[in-house]
Amino acid sequence: MVMDGVFNAPLPLIGSHEGAGTVTAVGSAVENFSIGDRVMAHVRRNTCGECSECLGPDVWKYCCTAPRDSLGITTDGAFAEYLVADSRWSVKLPKGFPFTVAAPLACAGATSFRAVKMAGLERGQWLAIVGSGGGLGHLSIHFAKHRGLNVIGIDARDAGLALSLRSGADHVLDARKGKDRIVNQVQSLTKGRGVDATINLSDAGSAASMSCAITRIHGTVWQVAQPRDVAVPYQELVLRDIRLRGSVICSPMDAQEMIATVAGMGGDIVAVRTYVGLESLPKLLQDVRAHDAVGKAIIVVDRAQVTQA
Repeated sequence: MVMDGVFNAPLPLIGSHEGAGTVTAVGSAVENFSIGDRVMAHVRRNTCGECSECLGPDVWKYCCTAPRDSLGITTDGAFAEYLVADSRWSVKLPKGFPFTVAAPLACAGATSFRAVKMAGLERGQWLAIVGSGGGLGHLSIHFAKHRGLNVIGIDARDAGLALSLRSGADHVLDARKGKDRIVNQVQSLTKGRGVDATINLSDAGSAASMSCAITRIHGTVWQVAQPRDVAVPYQELVLRDIRLRGSVICSPMDAQEMIATVAGMGGDIVAVRTYVGLESLPKLLQDVRAHDAVGKAIIVVDRAQVTQA
C-alpha cells in the first residue's frame, strides 16, 4: 500500500513497519529499556500522549488522533541496519525468543491478535477467518485455536488453503467455489446457525459480503482488510443485525500479552520465507508482488545477531 501511494508516504523512505533487534542506544526520557535489551518495535512512533485516545483506555491508544510517525509509512522503517523506535510502543522479548518470529508479530501478529481477542468468543464457539492462508490469516488461526475456538479457514489459493490446514484450522473452505457454496458449507458445519464471528482479512470485492453471510444473526464481522470500499448488502446489516466493526493493530499492553502468549505456545507459530541481507530486498518485493510468498517474508539484516539470539 505504501508503494502504491495509498498513504502518500514521503519519499525517499526506508520501508518496513515490522522490526526486531537489540537496543544500542536509549533517549534521555526512556525508562523501560536498557542497552542490550532484545525488543520488538511496534509500527507506531511519537504518538501525542495528549489526545482522548492516548489518555483513554489502553485499547484506544492506537487510534491517536495526531500520530506523528508510523514506521515504514511516514518515517524510516526496519529495512536498515539501525531503527529508531518508540519505547512506549516497543516490547521486550523473553530470553531465547527468536527475532525471526518477533518481527512479523510487530504488525501482522499484533493485528491478528487484537482481532481474535476483540471477537470476544468463548471456548467452543465458531470463528471464521476469510483470507486464512495469508500473513495475518495463519497467525489468526493459531491465536484462535489457543483460545479453544472452532475455526473455519477460507482462502482462494491452493497454498493458502494448505497453510490454513497446517496452522490448525478445523475446516478449510475454498472461496473460489463462490459465496453461495461457502454459505451452505458453513451452515452445514454449524448446524444451520452460522459462525459466531468472522474476521475478514481479504480485500477481495466480495469478501465483506461473504463474511457477513456466513455469520449468525446478531453476530459480528471484524473488518481488518483495507480495500478502497467495503461493500455489504443492506439485508445483512438491517435484516440480520450483523455488526460490522473495524480492527487494526493492538495496544502496547496487548502487544506484551501477545508476546507472552506466543512464548507460551512454544514460539514457533509464524510461517516465514527468509531472505538474507538487505541486498535481497528487490527479490522479496518481487515475490510479494507476484503473491508468491506464503505466510510472512522477512529479511535477516544481521546474521550474527540472529544466530546468537
